[in-house]
Amino acid sequence: MLSNRYVRTVILSRVLLQLGIWIRNYAVLLYVTELTNNSPVYVSLISVAEFAPIFLFGLIGGTFADRWLPKRTMVWSDLLSSLSVVAVLLAIMNGGWIALLIGSFVSASLSQFSQPSAMKLYKRHVPSEQLQGVMAMSQTVVAVFTVLGPVIGTFIFIQFGINVSLILTAALFLGSSLVLSSLPRDEEEPKSGDAGGFIKELTAGMRYIGSNQSLRTLSLTFAAVGLAAGLTQPLQIFIAIEKLGRDKQFLQWLVMTNGIAMLAGGVAIIGIAKKVKPQLLLMVGLLVSAVCTIGIGASTMIWLTFVLLAISGLFYPCIQGGIQTLIIRNTEGAFIGRVSGAITPVFMGMMVIGMFISGYLKDTFSLLVVYAVSGSLIIAGALVLIPLIARKKSKAESGPSL
Repeated sequence: MLSNRYVRTVILSRVLLQLGIWIRNYAVLLYVTELTNNSPVYVSLISVAEFAPIFLFGLIGGTFADRWLPKRTMVWSDLLSSLSVVAVLLAIMNGGWIALLIGSFVSASLSQFSQPSAMKLYKRHVPSEQLQGVMAMSQTVVAVFTVLGPVIGTFIFIQFGINVSLILTAALFLGSSLVLSSLPRDEEEPKSGDAGGFIKELTAGMRYIGSNQSLRTLSLTFAAVGLAAGLTQPLQIFIAIEKLGRDKQFLQWLVMTNGIAMLAGGVAIIGIAKKVKPQLLLMVGLLVSAVCTIGIGASTMIWLTFVLLAISGLFYPCIQGGIQTLIIRNTEGAFIGRVSGAITPVFMGMMVIGMFISGYLKDTFSLLVVYAVSGSLIIAGALVLIPLIARKKSKAESGPSL
């Protein structure tokens, strides 16, 4: 796969971007908490600045990604992200730290234009039989920085401060832009039949998803998994405190175990990607994740919790890699930006809803009940896939499978 110039270049670009994002995020978080004496209001505003663009610009960015040339879109998005960080640095040097929040918002907004364009390049230039491996590789990059990103970001901020952190972030974003600029010139792609004004193309994208049964099914699965993830994500600290009888610092070992397992799982999927159909990979990943989620909520034994976290992490790339592969394979090239821009916010939106109600559910019921509900939602997401899998089996003899 890495012999493919487009895969090699985009993955390298993603590595630079992920490193820059983690350095920026932790520099912003630690700097703001220092200045505001750990104010929960400003800390929550950081999350808003990082997640709000997914809702505001996901579909909009995807629509523009379909209208614009993908290489050019990615190059300019990363270049503008670099310039926005430089502007924030200048503002901080003049005492305007609120610009950190604005800069994070702008940078996260620009990524909503870049990410769908990367999907378009994969759709155009990666053979179908390699798509699943490429998506697993992308997930592995995310897993690596889930483990290493907080460590690197915290170390750089503590050792060198906010200015150096932002300079490094700008340099990494600029480096990503330069790496992408080495790709061949974009080829013009035929527009969809509904091509026209921006609003017309946006609504055409929504109609396309609505008329595509496979994409509708994947959206429902993504929504269920997102809600399930949101329910448990804020409560992990209570697993350490209430279930295992440890202090809050013990949470880092739980997160690290899960992250390292995600990395190993991503590497494993790259090796088996050609042998396993993505819908089967997705189904297995969901069922294993559901069982592990319920088990983690019930376990009071440290060793068992670590084992379940490791198994869950190993199979998590099956979920993300499977869904992303199915989205690409079931979407025409002219619509890939809009489809990606619409379905990803479904996951994030449901996750935020889950995070919002998780504390209330825990106080009303119990930690075990919340984890059991989360596991049940994941099972529901898996059950939704059954008609899709059955339909693909029935078509296996008349054409290529998903």
